Amino acid sequence: MLVAERNRLGTTRAPVRGRVQAHIRWLEQELADLDDELGRTIRQSPIWREREALLRSVPGIGPATARTLLAELPELGQLDRKRIATLVGLAPLNCDSGTLRGKRVVWGGRARVRSALSMAALVATRHNPVIYRFYRHLLAAGKPKMVALTACMHKLLLILNALVRQHTLWHSPAAQGA
Repeated sequence: MLVAERNRLGTTRAPVRGRVQAHIRWLEQELADLDDELGRTIRQSPIWREREALLRSVPGIGPATARTLLAELPELGQLDRKRIATLVGLAPLNCDSGTLRGKRVVWGGRARVRSALSMAALVATRHNPVIYRFYRHLLAAGKPKMVALTACMHKLLLILNALVRQHTLWHSPAAQGA
């Protein structure tokens, strides 16, 4: 709604502009209040606090992605790699029929989680050394950028799943080798 109101502000006439601006301020305040309440709820729960800390320890995972994963993917850390990827909609599934062999595609699953992971993967391709190397390797192998980014989303999901399952914070491979 906030984005819609901001877009609408550009096309409104003077008599209505003040009301639209007031509505935008109200929406921003409601969003801030909701974010504060969600933060308090997470801090009050030892389990959620630990999970958020585990998720946020990974470069590329910010507060919005961590909270989306907490809310929309409670199975994180409890399923094996194939099941969690299928649940989110990041498992490459075949489109075969009879003798026809098609490309493998990802589809279905939880759209909100995929959306959050796509932004996190985009950030991780720049700031997470593991995802950065993986992304560059795929591009060098001739993969289209979107295919490479989807593969990075898949890899990031599997990393997060393993960290939550093992109750382990992210450790940079560069720091381990030093």
